[in-house]
Amino acid sequence: MALSVSSLNSGSNGNCYYIGNTEEAVLIDAGISCREIERRLKRQGLSMRSVRAIFITHEHTDHVAGLRKLCRKYQLPVYMTNKTKEGSWIELRDVQVRNFAAHEEIPIGKLCITPFPVHHDARDPHGFLVANESVAVGVFTDLGITDEHTAAYFQRCNAAFFESNYDEVMLETGTYPQHLKDRIRGGKGHLSNLQALQFFMTHRPLSMSHLFLAHLSQNNNSPDIVQKLFTEVAGSMKIMVASRYNESGVFSITSEFRMDGTPVGRPQPLSPQLSLFG
Repeated sequence: MALSVSSLNSGSNGNCYYIGNTEEAVLIDAGISCREIERRLKRQGLSMRSVRAIFITHEHTDHVAGLRKLCRKYQLPVYMTNKTKEGSWIELRDVQVRNFAAHEEIPIGKLCITPFPVHHDARDPHGFLVANESVAVGVFTDLGITDEHTAAYFQRCNAAFFESNYDEVMLETGTYPQHLKDRIRGGKGHLSNLQALQFFMTHRPLSMSHLFLAHLSQNNNSPDIVQKLFTEVAGSMKIMVASRYNESGVFSITSEFRMDGTPVGRPQPLSPQLSLFG
């Protein structure tokens, strides 16, 4: 069964990703307004009526700005950790907030959502793997560095939203103050284009058909630079840059089957060694 995916917005001005099947869907983050989310879904033939839950990566404004109104209007549960909730500036008393733990599989209809920890300057940041019985799509943004968790979940994916935030030369020679430059590249900020490219070339799964390059900096990056950088090494894989201004369109993600009949996109259990990492 295919998964439909769309980036509704990606960048420091707001982040929101739609992943679903023909019956139900989830949003990863709600960093743009409720009205804008509705408009962008409608333009693509999608609807909030299919959305069953919202999963929050962390509490920064560009990931939660539209959350309260969206949840109140559609009576949706929100999955975030207790630490993320504590750090949020949004009033959530009348919102169904459900805590989760890293690597806990959360069923939403026929979807299975698995959170995993990432490195970012937030209370308790996570990425997510959204899967059905044969296809898996990952959301990997706001990454200061990559680690064993990032690699393990990335290698399960048929498609992924993956951060490629800044060009190293543009950041170094740009107008940002030194403390902000150091925060961005200091291990709990964001990944550079070259860091993202190196990770992709090292851990690229054979099962991956689509890569959406996400959370590009407005001032320290260029979509043309990123598109060219990854397209040169991607082969037949489709490379798209997720816009900070518009929705991406809807992409249908499917999987192929192994010789033994099992789908290449099926999530596999983490090894005991990886489960030791917090």
